Amino acid sequence: MFCKTKTRTVIYHNNTRCISSLKVVWRKDPALDRAIEHDKRYKQCARVVKEVLNEPGQVISLRYLEKRRERMRLKVKAETFINQNPGLFDVYYDRIKPKTEPVRFIRPTDRLHRFLQEEQRIFSENEPFIVSKLCKLLMMSKSKFLSADKLLHVKREFGFPNDFLVDLVPRYPQYFRLTGSPGEGKSFLELVDWNPEFAKSVIEKRAEEESERMGIRVRPSFNVQLPPGFVMKKEMREWVRDWMELDYVSPYEDVSHLDQASREMEKRSVGVFHELLSLSLYKRIPIPILGKFCDEYRFSNAFSSTFTRHSGIFYLSLKGGIETALLREAYRGEELVDRDPLLRIKDKFVELLQEGWRQREEQLRLKQEKIKEGMQLLASKVGD
Repeated sequence: MFCKTKTRTVIYHNNTRCISSLKVVWRKDPALDRAIEHDKRYKQCARVVKEVLNEPGQVISLRYLEKRRERMRLKVKAETFINQNPGLFDVYYDRIKPKTEPVRFIRPTDRLHRFLQEEQRIFSENEPFIVSKLCKLLMMSKSKFLSADKLLHVKREFGFPNDFLVDLVPRYPQYFRLTGSPGEGKSFLELVDWNPEFAKSVIEKRAEEESERMGIRVRPSFNVQLPPGFVMKKEMREWVRDWMELDYVSPYEDVSHLDQASREMEKRSVGVFHELLSLSLYKRIPIPILGKFCDEYRFSNAFSSTFTRHSGIFYLSLKGGIETALLREAYRGEELVDRDPLLRIKDKFVELLQEGWRQREEQLRLKQEKIKEGMQLLASKVGD
């Protein structure tokens, strides 16, 4: 069903026609909405693990963890969560203060420690890839530097290690310069050197590969995959046709000479959004997070309308009450097919969780069998 109609204003310059009050119909895509739902349980577990690992000694009393449920967005009691996810934490008794009664504490299991070691190994193997991602984010920005605090805020969206600013960045002085102290609001990561190899977008690389394969020059262009049942009105079809005929504007080009309201700037903005989503782990980013970089990437105040206006390239999900931009070409139905190498970390963590879930199911099965045997034994005694 058509769930929402949004009115967008698009102005053409360069002596072409002007389209105002362009009506774009937002259409719900259930498959892509389900793709967001897939990761809810995994992300919940990851938030609790992070909370414990950030504690001194990586231990915390169950009582204190319970008080942080709201911050962790935990819908069940902390004790229930621990029981539902065996394999993450060991429960033991200790004193909060000397001469007090022992209370329950939790600490990472040996299995979780092994996962953390595997996580570091995957980060190390993919360090050049992580460095290129970080360079690309800086190279697309207006002034070639970004707030360190903003980068820390989006590190999970792009798969950066927790300590990338203090560990990885100093080891690559040929690319990065960190000024100030992260966390104080006045720290910035600057690009030191421009690497031409990093200045190629996913769209441009794809065109190069197709050109080599076909033996003819292929023009860089966006993949447009309109959702099933989506019908464009005539003026929208004409707008898209004219816009698609424009030359591709690389997100790494200097566009300071372009009018912010021009079609060419719109082409560039779509290119930046496409590249940012391509660099992200899940090929999707919440709109509020993108909104933190309006000035750095020259986004307009109404930038979210871009995702509705270009529904064949992007999908704007409203799942969970949060607007999230997804890259259509990265998904086949609800399955993410354009997988980031760093998603191996998630795969390993999910394996750890599933091992614990199987263990719990087996324990419940054995418990139920024991209860059943006890009831049968009792019934036989009563019968005698």
